[in-house]
Amino acid sequence: MTTIRGAAAITGAASGIGRALALELAQRDCDLALADRDEAGLKALATEIGTTRKVSVHRVDVGEPADIVRFASEATTAHPALGIVVNNAGVALMGSFEEIDQAQMDWLFDINFWGVVHGTRAFLPHLKTRPEAHIVNLSSIFGIIAPPGQAAYAAAKFAVRGFSESLRHELSAAGSPVKLSVVHPGGVATAIARNARTGVGVTDNARRAQSIERFENAAKTTPKDAALRIIRGIEKNEPRILIGNDARFMDLLQRFRPGTYWAPLQRRLEKMAKGA
Repeated sequence: MTTIRGAAAITGAASGIGRALALELAQRDCDLALADRDEAGLKALATEIGTTRKVSVHRVDVGEPADIVRFASEATTAHPALGIVVNNAGVALMGSFEEIDQAQMDWLFDINFWGVVHGTRAFLPHLKTRPEAHIVNLSSIFGIIAPPGQAAYAAAKFAVRGFSESLRHELSAAGSPVKLSVVHPGGVATAIARNARTGVGVTDNARRAQSIERFENAAKTTPKDAALRIIRGIEKNEPRILIGNDARFMDLLQRFRPGTYWAPLQRRLEKMAKGA
């Protein structure tokens, strides 16, 4: 069991799962180092948390390694008891592989994969000095299944999964006090789809609108419920945290039909998107 105490660092904290996680951890007497590009959102969150907990806010672009190194230094200085790091920040990119260019794919990888790697590397030396510590890396259900139109996103999220699982095994073999969980959310009601960039080769604006509508119809899990599930996973030292009935279903389907899951899954997703 991991005890929720001390302080936690969270990237992508100004909205969505990161924001909900900050609020829930604050209620559990956890101090917070909150990072995001959205400084106004961070300040609003800090105000909402109030003065009952020590909160530091940090303007960080996780696609910039120097920002992450600075964040780790500032966060551990402000919160010497910091024992939880949540690499949560992420972005989306709409379009098939041929509709996105290499620069766009590099942009997504810099945030969704390398941001996780750099965040883990920057905080790990400090975490190893703690009696117990926990790293939480956000993958996705698209780190388990890979739909068409998500080549870049799925590739990055599969990479987060592989990196996290290998590192967890290394930490365990070394007898490290640092535990690691990788999180696979299904549809969570956040603004990630609305904020997604569009591939340079996508010329159909109606497809973007339809994609957003389908995501929002299918995203049944609230950010608060996602945050509560992550906290439970931290407390129980769960290596893999699946969020939502949709994620659990897709995980099982992939296990039973690893090479042919897409056809039945597509039918189910279409029903979910229609609210059926």
